[in-house]
Amino acid sequence: MNKIILLAVTCFSMFSLSTISQAEVRLPHIFGNHMVLQRDQPIPVWGWADPGENVSIALGSTNVSTVADKDGKWMVKLPAQKIGNPVTLTAKGKNTITITDVLIGEVWLCSGQSNMAWTVASSNDFANEKATANYSKIRHIKIPKIPNGFPQEDVEAEWTICSPDTVGNYTAVGYFFGRKLHKDLDVPVGLINSSWGGTRIDPWTPPVGFSKEPKLAGIFKQVQLTNPANASYQSTLAAYLKALEAWLALAKTSLKDETALKSPPAYPAAIKPLTSPGSPTTLYNGMIHPLVPFAIRGAIWYQGESNHNEGMLYYDKMKALIGGWREVWKQGEFPFLYVQIAPWQYGSESPGILPLLWEAQNKSLEIPNTGQAVIHDIGNLKDIHPKNKQDVGARLALIALAKTYGKKDLVYSGPVFKSLKKEGAKLRVTFDHVGSGLVSRDGNPLNWFEIIGKETDFVPAQAVIDGDSVILSSPKVKEAVAMRFAWHKLAEPNLANKEGLPAAPFRAGKVPDRDWLSLKVDEAKQYKLIYDLDLKNLGQKIEYNYNASPNFSNPFDRIAYFLELQKIGGETQYVYVSMDAFTDDVTKIGVPTLGSKAKFQKKVGNLNVVSNVAGIKTGNGLTGGNIEFWPHNYGPPNSTNVPNASATLWDFGDEPSNPNNGYGCMQVHNYEAKQTLFAINHWNSGPTADIGIGNSTGKAHDWTFAYNASQYETKRLRVLVRTK
Repeated sequence: MNKIILLAVTCFSMFSLSTISQAEVRLPHIFGNHMVLQRDQPIPVWGWADPGENVSIALGSTNVSTVADKDGKWMVKLPAQKIGNPVTLTAKGKNTITITDVLIGEVWLCSGQSNMAWTVASSNDFANEKATANYSKIRHIKIPKIPNGFPQEDVEAEWTICSPDTVGNYTAVGYFFGRKLHKDLDVPVGLINSSWGGTRIDPWTPPVGFSKEPKLAGIFKQVQLTNPANASYQSTLAAYLKALEAWLALAKTSLKDETALKSPPAYPAAIKPLTSPGSPTTLYNGMIHPLVPFAIRGAIWYQGESNHNEGMLYYDKMKALIGGWREVWKQGEFPFLYVQIAPWQYGSESPGILPLLWEAQNKSLEIPNTGQAVIHDIGNLKDIHPKNKQDVGARLALIALAKTYGKKDLVYSGPVFKSLKKEGAKLRVTFDHVGSGLVSRDGNPLNWFEIIGKETDFVPAQAVIDGDSVILSSPKVKEAVAMRFAWHKLAEPNLANKEGLPAAPFRAGKVPDRDWLSLKVDEAKQYKLIYDLDLKNLGQKIEYNYNASPNFSNPFDRIAYFLELQKIGGETQYVYVSMDAFTDDVTKIGVPTLGSKAKFQKKVGNLNVVSNVAGIKTGNGLTGGNIEFWPHNYGPPNSTNVPNASATLWDFGDEPSNPNNGYGCMQVHNYEAKQTLFAINHWNSGPTADIGIGNSTGKAHDWTFAYNASQYETKRLRVLVRTK
């Protein structure tokens, strides 16, 4: 009996403590000692108490009251405040919370991935930065890295005062941004650091942001499926419960009859909460939502590396992020300033992929009240985390000073493309934001400008400054029609204005449609086109864009292949090879699928080769030709003794093997030159097929196992014959 009484007393005590805890007025941790509140606009203050509890909030001499709602939540809005001496904030209900050393000034949210999370301690010249960091009116709060499937109400975090002891752990970009604002405006600055290295833009975006962008409907649907209030969630869960009930009935019968039972139905993965830091909305839920609606002036954003291969889709995601944050904060179109990601190698990736992200970042300037700090002159090609964060923060601050705080006659941007005009064979590119004038920042001729004509690919241009314009020309281009600037992942161009701010990458004009076969191969005029295949259509079934074989019956004595490849932003590579006919059946000269019944491993005579790929032996009447066409698997043993071929490397002397509907090989070689002219392998896999011109490197010289088809923006094969 004593044990029962003791248990009852313990339970009552726990209940009493819980009740007392619930009765206490509470504030979210974004309100804390040493914080900064936004000046010159109403200040929301919110928290929790008992339902119906009276709560009064005082800030200095200002006092407002409210009553907690049925859920125990309350919020007030203090009137706008001016800068002054530190004040105290108190929240009073059945208990009193006192927050001291509160400053009124400018508050900015600092968010993004690792380059925003990057600390002052890891940046350039930290010893000096630490020694001079005596800015007691700059305050910083670091939000912990916690993803969540649902919006959270609070986080565990504390404000700190900037000093040599604390500054090392501050966001470097945020600190150098805030320091310039503090010095130039003579105001306190509060920095809310909510960032996480390696993260994408998607998890930082609230559901409402995705809901307004049609191109992101798939992401919004994914998020909605995890919302218990959503009809799709409920119907999916109901279907699962029905299946589970049926299984339970079987389980009871199985238990009674002592029979085997299959596993229960799996819980639907689609409605499980999103909890990964890479999943949409999770970082918004865990790291941004707890801050809303804390009054801020605006946000700075440094992110994009983890989305860098998405091209213009990133613009839609920026609209979702910015629009979503503005919607939940309900502060109108507050300033959103962001950083162009710096040039970097990104492995073996095509050099034209990153410029597409830059293009999307440029387009994001069309979103109202945004600004971009261009930094490709202060990056580090060997480090994705450039350590010069001082200039990054300062450039963001320039934009804020000019556009947010109304500082006049302040040059805050580098040259921005304005217009393109043809002038004879040349192009005139005109810029806005030229400041005191256009210059080469290093004194060398302008670089990274390219132009294109109707009979050329992009070639480097001679670029000459003429007032607020740059004139582009090249002796290789008879009539320029389009241009691009800094269109390479490693571009560090030198065009800037005299204020030292660089121009952003861009492209302009219409790239002409060019037929490289007719432009580069005179012999092709004697041939008839049989097949034209966009290699984007590779797969289990080959769908030719043009197929003349069903109605073609003319005899022919030569067969020709023309393959052209172009990586995103790169130059077009091509090879043309014609040879004596190796068959009289036109249905067997295309991709040698199982259905075509084509299988050839033989020498071919009189190769005529035209190519712009370095190393390819070109000319007419070349000997040493052989082809390997089959749908089979194959290995490197040189069972047919092709001269110069290896018996251990995949090259021009391979051996077909079972199954006959296997990896697949379409290769033309010059064994005397020890080279593959072109290869199309593994076409059944579509985007991971192997495609190449010339010899590849590594364990295969014939592009076997390259899995590289997706790297090419243009990939086109034409097959032709010369009739007798």
